[in-house]
Amino acid sequence: MTTLLIADLHLHPSAPEVTEGFLAYLANRASQADALYILGDLFEAWIGDDILDSPELDPLATRVAEALKTLSDGGTRLFLMHGNRDFLLGKRFADACGATLLPDPYRIELGGKPVLLMHGDSLCTRDDAYMAFRAQARDPQWQAQVLAMPLEARVELAKRLREQSGEANSNKAEDIMDVTPEEVDKALIEHDVATLIHGHTHRPGVHVLEVNGQPARRLVLGDWQPQRGWEIRIEAERPPQLLEFALSNS
Repeated sequence: MTTLLIADLHLHPSAPEVTEGFLAYLANRASQADALYILGDLFEAWIGDDILDSPELDPLATRVAEALKTLSDGGTRLFLMHGNRDFLLGKRFADACGATLLPDPYRIELGGKPVLLMHGDSLCTRDDAYMAFRAQARDPQWQAQVLAMPLEARVELAKRLREQSGEANSNKAEDIMDVTPEEVDKALIEHDVATLIHGHTHRPGVHVLEVNGQPARRLVLGDWQPQRGWEIRIEAERPPQLLEFALSNS
């Protein structure tokens, strides 16, 4: 049994190399796996599942959905989690991909061990401005108001939000945008696990921890770039492996 986990692809028309690399990844590496988990920010922005009705506005959405459906039809179980960029992904898109939408956080057994999966943004509690936006963006009433807007207006809204996010992050201290250690410990204890896997921070690594006197670990997925991607691979009873690979070899 082989399980793959990825996150933070941020697919967008302005980064065609990442899109092509991801599609090759699905056709090759992922198609050989039993399951693929995408832990948020598959897209740089997602303005609602009804974008699938208007491929002229975003042909990338339809192309990716079709590639994911080919993967799931081939026997690879597919799971999606919301990120801070694509929090409006819904059941219709998941169904079009043959995927299951997961809550965040999500506790599962992988490689014979309980593991907690998260996107990771909820752990960054020192970033007060972002946490306030996150609360708003996850509010069902706010989401309903946004989804009621015409598609063209939502396209412009997504553009403005990306610009505002980039400007805000450029003025923040690096440690503010990383996880809060106490929140990591809290999540591990609350869900009774010794392994946490997440993305979001774009700081790939394996962190060895001690929680309540017991060994634990936090594995962080990297963000995809035109030259390389990141995955966590779990096989049988082996510990999770964090791997960087060239997209040209995916």
